[in-house]
Amino acid sequence: MISKQEFEKKIYILTNKLQVGLFNEVISGVKKLLKVSKDQILINILSLAYQGKGNYDDSIELLKNELKSNPKNIFFLNNIGLSYFKKRELKIAEYYYKKAIAINPNYINTLNNYGNLKKELNQFDEAIKYFEKALFIKNDNIEINYNLSTIYQGLGDFKNSIKYLEKISSINSNFTKADRNISTMTIYTEDNKHFISMKKKILNNDLKVFQKIDLHFALGKAYEDIEDYKNAFENIEKANSFMKTLSKYKIKEDENLFKTIKKKFDKETLIQTKHNKIKTIFILGMPRSGTSLVEQIITSHHQVFGGGELPYMNQIVDEKFLNDSTNIDGLQKIYDDAQNDYISKISFQNNNLLNFTDKSPLNFRWIGFILNMLPNSKIIHCKRNSLDVCWSNYKNQFEGGLYFTNSLVDISKFYQLYTDLMEFWEKKFKQQIYNLNYEELIKDPEKTIRDIINFCELEWDDNCLKHHKNKRPIKTVSFNQARKPIYNNKIKNTSLYDEYLLELKNSLLNSNY
Repeated sequence: MISKQEFEKKIYILTNKLQVGLFNEVISGVKKLLKVSKDQILINILSLAYQGKGNYDDSIELLKNELKSNPKNIFFLNNIGLSYFKKRELKIAEYYYKKAIAINPNYINTLNNYGNLKKELNQFDEAIKYFEKALFIKNDNIEINYNLSTIYQGLGDFKNSIKYLEKISSINSNFTKADRNISTMTIYTEDNKHFISMKKKILNNDLKVFQKIDLHFALGKAYEDIEDYKNAFENIEKANSFMKTLSKYKIKEDENLFKTIKKKFDKETLIQTKHNKIKTIFILGMPRSGTSLVEQIITSHHQVFGGGELPYMNQIVDEKFLNDSTNIDGLQKIYDDAQNDYISKISFQNNNLLNFTDKSPLNFRWIGFILNMLPNSKIIHCKRNSLDVCWSNYKNQFEGGLYFTNSLVDISKFYQLYTDLMEFWEKKFKQQIYNLNYEELIKDPEKTIRDIINFCELEWDDNCLKHHKNKRPIKTVSFNQARKPIYNNKIKNTSLYDEYLLELKNSLLNSNY
């Protein structure tokens, strides 16, 4: 037996370990405690530790077993829904969230999670409804306030977004994500109060590394606004240096991935998959190459639904193809299954889809898989000046995964991998790839936009020339630029940092890109 006091102490320790990501220790500790207590708190902690490791199926199996004896446990229902959400199986996730809400309409964790699911589906009005209901129950919840701020940011309502972020800062001034996001919607002057507060905050020696990253990126933006490019670059460099240390990213991993991709298609591989019922328009290329702007243009068309940046293709290729050694007959079935999987996932966003955009930039890696899997899809490859696109990657903070952007050396090498792979795809699928030059789009937007719409085999729609009036949400770092009219008199940002980018310039020059 274990005393109540000792049990609570162990729970406290396990919860802290969970928060800092020591998932293996949590799993081991919980399993030992479960031998003396079947408390549901332990089950929840164990399920969250499995989720933290990405073992979503283990989390789901654990909780489903517990539901057999306790079918109305909202904590278990909510966490099963969360695991399915993280697996991108949104329809099943919604089923469990709805079950939990039916049992307890005021459980804020499920309201918040369901709001996030609605946001993922671009159903922002529905998402706001669930977030606001959760806030009515607990007004000072930082996560819910933050989620609402990102909703309004994505809708272009910066006033409301900043209102929620400032509220968060008043609750907890060390929640530095609020500072970072405020900076993206603010044009700074030297006497700006938020700028002054960030300069003071960064001097705090007790800041965690992730807090320093947020603040240095935000300060980089602020110093650029006041045209102090030396301090701007130093802050951007510090932020990326911290990120590089945290991620432990090695370019070799991507080099090996790109070799594997090319090896899969070294021989002519053409699979006669049936035509997909939804025309998918893939907008891809290097991040920051204009993909958000192009999607905003295309989705201004009355017959096109915008999916935004979706993880589905990345998941499908990783699960079904990269480690597969199936013969050509078996490959046919895999491609058919992959098509059904992808169409099923995007159809959940809208049951009446005809034309659908997927603008995950790094889908350029999967062009061969895409064209075999979805033969009547359209591939729009966004190209931008190499120096401009590499610098833009370095100076912006991304949510998860783009760790090659945290070093100018890594960015240069990744850019070379990208151009090499695109040349490979061009040789195999030249007629099926539309190369869109970002600079030409800026120089002559109407001609380029008409060419894009023609390539997509859509009838002309004048709304495509008014993309800045498109009200659809934008959830990428380009949320601000993509809402503005196209203009061609903007100074190249890289020219402001010439003296700091010599190494990057030389690297790109020597590689002929």
